[in-house]
Amino acid sequence: MATRSIETVAVVGLGKVGELVASLLVRAGFDVIGIDAVERSCADFATRVLDIADDGAVRVALAEVDAVMACLPYHLNIAVAEAAYEAGTHYFDLTEDVPTTCRVVELSAARPESVFVPQCGLAPGLIGIIGASVAATFTTMRSIELKVGALPQNPTGLLGYAFNWSAEGVVNEYLNDCEVLRGGHRQTVPALTEKERVVIGGIELEAALTSGGLGTMCRTYEGRVQRLDYKTLRYPGHFRQMHFLFDELNLREDRALIGRILLDAKPPVNDDIVYVHAAVEGVKDGQPFRENFVRGYLPMDIDGRRWRAISWTTAASAVGVVELVAAGVLPHTGFVHQEDIRLADLLGTRSGALFAAAA
Repeated sequence: MATRSIETVAVVGLGKVGELVASLLVRAGFDVIGIDAVERSCADFATRVLDIADDGAVRVALAEVDAVMACLPYHLNIAVAEAAYEAGTHYFDLTEDVPTTCRVVELSAARPESVFVPQCGLAPGLIGIIGASVAATFTTMRSIELKVGALPQNPTGLLGYAFNWSAEGVVNEYLNDCEVLRGGHRQTVPALTEKERVVIGGIELEAALTSGGLGTMCRTYEGRVQRLDYKTLRYPGHFRQMHFLFDELNLREDRALIGRILLDAKPPVNDDIVYVHAAVEGVKDGQPFRENFVRGYLPMDIDGRRWRAISWTTAASAVGVVELVAAGVLPHTGFVHQEDIRLADLLGTRSGALFAAAA
């Protein structure tokens, strides 16, 4: 067996997704060290307690591994990225935060001998891989529309939601401006606008623009596609309630308070579903055409343990990307865009194959 460019991986943050990321890495044949701020007991891999605020300790820990996957709240990722830069360690993360990714781009330019792959996971991540792979089959493209929704299967209340993902991350997506392509050019527009009705398998949903889901795609496709955007899927009426909370109650400027209120009101559930919806319009085989990629992913049993849909879809996509870098299918130096990854390659990895098993 050929030597991989990555053999040992540190997973920083062993929460809702991080623990499964670590387990899938072990399953794919990597040596793993799990790092968290509190003591964790995991049978599959070694763990270590570490304060992310201790820059020196983080650098020392990352110098012992080939790569790191940051599975932390978005505002903590830059510290890990900078420690990876100092240690010469390959860097991966799950962030949807645009400023974090901009910093990772800067670091990758300053240390081109390491690979920097932010925005692995679901959105950005899997949805961009799917959208780009569908778009690659078109001669010319008019639009790329990407949508993801991580929802309870059995919604309750006016919000019809459960915070299976980071509440602060969701609030960040709802309040930060969104980058889109309009007329082939990059523009910034407010989040929670351009609402539309979407029906998937007879289930009526609504979609609105949210921040961060496109990753770097606007820069990649500028001038090549007239219209490109990412929207979050929710049950009807959700966004109206969020506008009430943000604007009528004047809470827009207190994100921490909003996050606490929402998490307390809508705690996580185990019976979730992840909807993935990508649509490309343009010319294919000489004819105008619209191609849709639409899936609904449910919770899954992996090695005898039940995982929420949001957890395994995020973790499987992220670990699949690490597998591709390690195997040399993707570059092991420089900055890697999610849209540069072929869906067929991702599905061919040990972790990416979970998506085919769920179909």
